Amino acid sequence: MSNCGHASIRVMRPDDLDTVMKLWIEGNTDAHDFIPITHWNSNFEAVRGMIGNADIRVYDDEGVKGFIGLDGDYIAGLFVCRACRSQGIGKALLDSVKDDHGSLTLNVYVKNSKALAFYLREGFTRMKEDIDEVTGEHEIVMMLS
Repeated sequence: MSNCGHASIRVMRPDDLDTVMKLWIEGNTDAHDFIPITHWNSNFEAVRGMIGNADIRVYDDEGVKGFIGLDGDYIAGLFVCRACRSQGIGKALLDSVKDDHGSLTLNVYVKNSKALAFYLREGFTRMKEDIDEVTGEHEIVMMLS
């Protein structure tokens, strides 16, 4: 994070969409190297269409550096730009939605150990293990209440 103090978390604007999608594809391919990149590429346009109707909040520090996407109380995604990871942006985004929700749920792939450790550190608990029908990968359903 920059030291200028101008960082803010705000609702996504239409002109943020290209940056948000860049963060989405970059984040998914970085964190999920066990899933073929063709999976993410083939879902790109569908996700781009859904993001316009989702509750998306962005971390803006002289440009969008990360975002969190919610579908009700379900965290559909949390992404931070590659150069800005491990600087508190993901935590800030997560904290920004905690107060608005009585509980939050999410799914995280078992093999995504960094994300799993992050969510455990932030107070989420494991509810059950499942298999993602689309990718065949094991995932953990987590909850924060």
